[in-house]
Amino acid sequence: MTGDSENPNADVQYHLEVGPDDVAETVLLPGNPDRIPTIVAHWDDYEIQAHHREYRTATGTYEGTPISVTSTGIGSPSAAIAVEELARVGCETFIRVGSCGAIQPEMAVGDLVITTGAVRQEGTSDEYVREDYPATADHEVVSALVAAAERLGYDYHTGVTMSADSFYAGQGRPGFEGFEAAGSADLVDQLKAANVKNIEMEASAILTLASVYGLRAGAVCTVYANRETGEFRTEGESRAAETATLATQLLAKMDAVKRDAGVDRWHAGLSLEE
Repeated sequence: MTGDSENPNADVQYHLEVGPDDVAETVLLPGNPDRIPTIVAHWDDYEIQAHHREYRTATGTYEGTPISVTSTGIGSPSAAIAVEELARVGCETFIRVGSCGAIQPEMAVGDLVITTGAVRQEGTSDEYVREDYPATADHEVVSALVAAAERLGYDYHTGVTMSADSFYAGQGRPGFEGFEAAGSADLVDQLKAANVKNIEMEASAILTLASVYGLRAGAVCTVYANRETGEFRTEGESRAAETATLATQLLAKMDAVKRDAGVDRWHAGLSLEE
């Protein structure tokens, strides 16, 4: 028995320093805390609720829909902490908002990638479930992200993402003094052949934890680099932020339609049109 030793804070979460009144049911999850100003710029209003370590949280509204954002830092271990603690204070939907490297030649820098599932090449989710458990995005979140990208007119791709624990060796890049990890030379080619769309570092853990806990999660990332063409630019960061923000409003509308129809899941027979 651990008693109260696991969380010494009675009212707020240990790492995020937020409580139930500080966050909305839907929360956007960028990695970099410096991306929060880019995200909240699309909202109607917001207040910073907490900032501790890599975790910065803001809550506001967009077109009348409550919305929160919490930065997770780099990688799945810190992202899993964010999901754990946000779930404990009542968050039910998680949308990763980030950047990625594309590995298919037709994907341009600045395009969006909406994740439908993820290759779990990170160790965090292995500590929750067996290695053959799938990391899948919630279809309602995917639908809302696609609808948002369509309404905004942004070029996007949907498909499988690979999440790695390492920016360098784990993504097939050379390490210090040209070090090459075993299998790294063929990694990108193998993923490309399997029609994997992009590589990043958090999505699979976020999707896995959400599935395990019966919550909703998805991911939308802006392409910064194309590993096939060698192109790299930090371009289009706000597109993922705007898309995820609009998707949050669309999810709220979908939930309202579901309630009115007396169904638990969104399906093709329902409509958001007035």
